[in-house]
Amino acid sequence: MFVKPIVRKLLVSVALAFLFALACTRKSAPWHDPSPHRVQFVTVEDGVRLEVLDWGGSGPNVVLLGGSGNTAHIYDDFAPNLTSFCHVYGITRRGFGASSRPEGGYSGQRLADDIVRVIDSLRIASPVLIGHSMAGGEITTVADQHPDRLLGLVYLDALRDPTRDYSQISKELETAHVHPVTPADPKDDSFAAYREWQLQRNGFAFPESELRNTYESNPDGTIGRYTTPDSVFDVLARPPQKRDYSSIHVPILAIVSLPKSAAEIISRKYQFNDTDQRAPVEDAFTKVVAYIHVDEKSVQNAGAPVRVVELPGSDHYVYLASPDDVLREVRAFFIGLPSRS
Repeated sequence: MFVKPIVRKLLVSVALAFLFALACTRKSAPWHDPSPHRVQFVTVEDGVRLEVLDWGGSGPNVVLLGGSGNTAHIYDDFAPNLTSFCHVYGITRRGFGASSRPEGGYSGQRLADDIVRVIDSLRIASPVLIGHSMAGGEITTVADQHPDRLLGLVYLDALRDPTRDYSQISKELETAHVHPVTPADPKDDSFAAYREWQLQRNGFAFPESELRNTYESNPDGTIGRYTTPDSVFDVLARPPQKRDYSSIHVPILAIVSLPKSAAEIISRKYQFNDTDQRAPVEDAFTKVVAYIHVDEKSVQNAGAPVRVVELPGSDHYVYLASPDDVLREVRAFFIGLPSRS
């Protein structure tokens, strides 16, 4: 069929306009969390509700708890790996992400009670609690007070004694003019650029969903302000309490990140101008490793089987830096757990 040039031009213009509009629509589409979880909220006290993620899965129940400053979305990449042998939940503690931010209720006891309230509300039978960093205190309290409710505990670099003062080590490094390595800032304010910066600095990055749940998203899609007020951190789990594992009577797996050597710390984390400054870093390494071994010995006081696994050269976020190692150890831990009807 013959089409006049003017009509042909008109058809082309209409087609281009349509494609442009379609491209703009796709570009402006809202971001979607790709992690395969269901989101729900559980009220733990009047006016306070917590975000709970449910990745599903088959087998024993697992409840994941992030460290200070993180939400349950920090596990968005790791949690799906567990669903082949357990049913996986994650809780965002009060004060963070989509959970309520009340003025109070941040004591270690209250945070532990929140976990129990969620378990009760959702009828999560005999779960294994997996906690990273400061969550080690919360899961210890739950296990101490409700040993009959749990199947086991997993500490992800979460044995550190919160009453220990590391400030002296920092002061010694500062006195020697040894400074932490500070990589170049992200190239822009996008979430993608921030993740790229994390990859360069740490070798791993937080899931984008974690960043979007801890920072606001500006109208142009860039990273906005941090959503948790400083007041929450000021009162979070204060005063700290020394860990006591002696009353815990469920099996424990503790995965610990351990520096390989002082040389690794020097090359990766600090910068200095004089070779004589190497000595303070080596001294700091010796002290930190000694503290880690004290914490490892302390957890062995539990009244149940304890397995401690060291991951030399990993990172505090062991499940992000060494996911295959952590998954292997967690899977083996579950295989060895006693069945509970």
